[in-house]
Amino acid sequence: MKNKTPFILLIAYVLAFIWSAYKPVFHDVWIVESVTSAIPVVILIIMYFRNIRFSNTAYILATVLPIMHVIGAHYTFANVPFEWFNNLIGSERNMYDRVAHASVGLYSFLIVEGLIKYKLVNKNWLAYTYALFVIMALAAAYELFEWQYAVSADPSAGAEVLGSQGDIWDAQKDMLMDTFGAITGLIIFKIKSCFK
Repeated sequence: MKNKTPFILLIAYVLAFIWSAYKPVFHDVWIVESVTSAIPVVILIIMYFRNIRFSNTAYILATVLPIMHVIGAHYTFANVPFEWFNNLIGSERNMYDRVAHASVGLYSFLIVEGLIKYKLVNKNWLAYTYALFVIMALAAAYELFEWQYAVSADPSAGAEVLGSQGDIWDAQKDMLMDTFGAITGLIIFKIKSCFK
């Protein structure tokens, strides 16, 4: 095995997952959030064993969300100890959820890299715009999932998964953070490609 980075990152995620399962604050929330954290991990494992491989940078960026997600699953996103960051930006709201949404967007790096590396598109601008639009679509789909879970689950569990913290524009702001994260991922990819 030449490249150990994906395996080291997988071990880090598994350890974080195990930690998060130990006495989570809200068990029903933990189940929903931890399962959703595993989806991109399982997809990347399947791709890896089908010889669809990415750079270490792509794997590192793709690991941020699942680890942040299991931390959020343990505490609930609104209650993760994140005061240092909230104080840094002068926010009374716990911004952990917003930062986690930005980490969703970092998958744009992996998407654009895969499209270009495996020659799935013949124009780079198409790869960049497709990656951005995929993240924006996933962001909207996840907000719809949160809404449906919130209205169908135990009311207290639903409110914790929704995590709006009283902000009526929470869904729109979350989607905006996903989009900012996607743009950041694309900028990182562009910078990295300039140094090849």
